[in-house]
Amino acid sequence: MNKYTIFQKILLYLSIAVFLTFILLPFVEMFYASLRPLKHLFRSPYQFYSNDLSFWAYSEMWNTVPRLGRYIFNSFFLASCVAILTLLFVIPAAYSFARFNFPFKNGTLYLLLAVNMFSGPVLIIPLYKMLRALSLLNTYYAMIVPGVAFLIPTSIWLLKSYFQKIPIELEEAAFVDGASRLQILRHIIAPLSTPGLAVVGIYAFIGAYAQQFLYAISFNQKKEFMPLPAGLYEFIGYQTVKWNEMMAASLVGIAPVLLVFIFLQKYIVEGLTVGAVKN
Repeated sequence: MNKYTIFQKILLYLSIAVFLTFILLPFVEMFYASLRPLKHLFRSPYQFYSNDLSFWAYSEMWNTVPRLGRYIFNSFFLASCVAILTLLFVIPAAYSFARFNFPFKNGTLYLLLAVNMFSGPVLIIPLYKMLRALSLLNTYYAMIVPGVAFLIPTSIWLLKSYFQKIPIELEEAAFVDGASRLQILRHIIAPLSTPGLAVVGIYAFIGAYAQQFLYAISFNQKKEFMPLPAGLYEFIGYQTVKWNEMMAASLVGIAPVLLVFIFLQKYIVEGLTVGAVKN
């Protein structure tokens, strides 16, 4: 190993350390803010560590916002529904783009990509009018339907690329044995695409979690359907903001996303790196 290679590795590890510090430091500060008493959060000069740290906010937040448990459940439920529905729509669509030739195929793919360039706020008013016409306002559907619609285009692109890497000879052999197209998709393509499906599912789950705030405050006014990002506003009072309890609730609220990532990280890595090594 020459000096140039050692220098490259040191530079690589330093870059990774800087990147992780930039990404994780806000979460570290959130955790310390949740441990401090409210009156000590704005001490001057700033103290990163003090002797008055406690987990008091993690127990008090349930009393401050009695519906907090429902808000956390709503966030997880909405994200799960969006991820499942996105997969149900995307699997046959991505398979069609990967295996069939039809008019305007490439144009449709690029149109999907162009649609994905529009952000949620741009289409809030048309979405509101459509959901109102369908009597879906103030329901779970008001947050599920837009979430699925905005996640489908990118999900099709991701899964289509994965389906194209599966040898078509496997399907031809199944056709010879009398299998139908649906049976092939269900019993051959889907099991072989588990890493790709995991990547798309996690992408849809996290994307749905991130979109909840906008859709909740735009299409829902009932607290029983409110997700956590919108429910955090209840920590804001007329004269003060309970920052420590809000930070504690935020950390508890993102726990489902972290758990999903931890349990499925093997499939995520496999799905993202498939095709990176040429056989």
